[in-house]
Amino acid sequence: MTGRDRLAASLDHRSTDRVAVDFGASFVTGMHVSAVTRLRRHLLGDTGFRVKVNEPYQMLGEIDDQLRAALPIDVIGIPGRKSIFGTESRDWKPFTLFDGTECLVPGQFNVTRAPDAGWHMYPEGDTSVRPSGHMPAGGYFFDSIIRQPPIDDDRLDPADNLEEFAPLDDADLEFYRAQRRWLDEHGDLGALLVIPGAAFGDIALVPAPFLKNPRGIRDIEEWYVSTVARQDFVLEVFDRQCAIAERNLLTLIGLFGDSVQVALLTGTDFGTQRGPFISRGAYRTLYQPFHRRLNDLIHRHSSWKTFIHSCGDVYPLLPDFIASGFDILNPVQCSAAEMDPARLKSEFGRDITFWGGGVDTQHTLPFGTPDEIYRECRERIDIFAAGGGFVFNAIHNVQGPTSVEKMLAMFRAIRDSAGG
Repeated sequence: MTGRDRLAASLDHRSTDRVAVDFGASFVTGMHVSAVTRLRRHLLGDTGFRVKVNEPYQMLGEIDDQLRAALPIDVIGIPGRKSIFGTESRDWKPFTLFDGTECLVPGQFNVTRAPDAGWHMYPEGDTSVRPSGHMPAGGYFFDSIIRQPPIDDDRLDPADNLEEFAPLDDADLEFYRAQRRWLDEHGDLGALLVIPGAAFGDIALVPAPFLKNPRGIRDIEEWYVSTVARQDFVLEVFDRQCAIAERNLLTLIGLFGDSVQVALLTGTDFGTQRGPFISRGAYRTLYQPFHRRLNDLIHRHSSWKTFIHSCGDVYPLLPDFIASGFDILNPVQCSAAEMDPARLKSEFGRDITFWGGGVDTQHTLPFGTPDEIYRECRERIDIFAAGGGFVFNAIHNVQGPTSVEKMLAMFRAIRDSAGG
């Protein structure tokens, strides 16, 4: 089977020759550039090769064609034109991380030294405005800097929280046409498209590190308070955002057609380690109407399967995700309460594809032995891949310090498995 065949069968809950695998197709299924660099040098031996940072917020590394061919990876992905810092993936230049990793970063990736000897990052690389990101000294990725203007409830305008949402312009369309050509050149691989502007209330996006002077409600705590105290405001933002996303989705469906198999709609987190972040009633009121609108549009006009990313314990919310029309759940955080793999597969395995959950990146991958990693991966594949409906990925992105030996143990388990 080709990677595309393998992904299609997995999404249709059919058995495959081996489990389908994704590393690098999205901003929630990737690997830190330090980890990619070590893995690539071990497998391909090109010590002078600098890996591109294709997602600068989490400092994720590009899985290029040569590395993908050296590993059992079946899926590639199309990101948005701009990153979370408003940078574009072009005009590459050399950069060295705190751990000594030599890589390539976009030309607009401009940092200055922070007071703690870390780095400040700037929206669109404009160092004349306030920084919007901070990486502490010795760190591996950035955090957003909150730049919340004073809030006057009498003057709150939903348009201020909609500044980043707009119809696709000529530059966007040119970018997506080029990406369509790239997909056509890789037709043997599974294909995922990140849908712009479709994540309602994604807390990574609320601070708007891509905007130079964000307006509206941009403080994380204030936003969460607003989902209760200013619910009419939040619903108005979501409704207008959804209308823009619907228009853009129709454009993208017409442009990509069947070259895409999966649409990643949202990275909004609804779970914590100990339980859901919100009640089922709150999800149904605030989010489900808009998730249904987008899922219904996609399923009505395309063959694409839809992907929801939510960390933590979302077991009580899974029936609502399925009722909203989602086909895929990621990252399947099995270490969280109520997220037992066998239980999830037994209760929901016929209705949703599990994308992730292959190895625990909180405990096993960073702290386990290669043998422990191998065993956990084999166990998860045996559970989730039975009868299809599983795409192997770690539980969220593989972190920077992960050793080559541990990553190789994970890929050895994939190779040794027979799928479902």
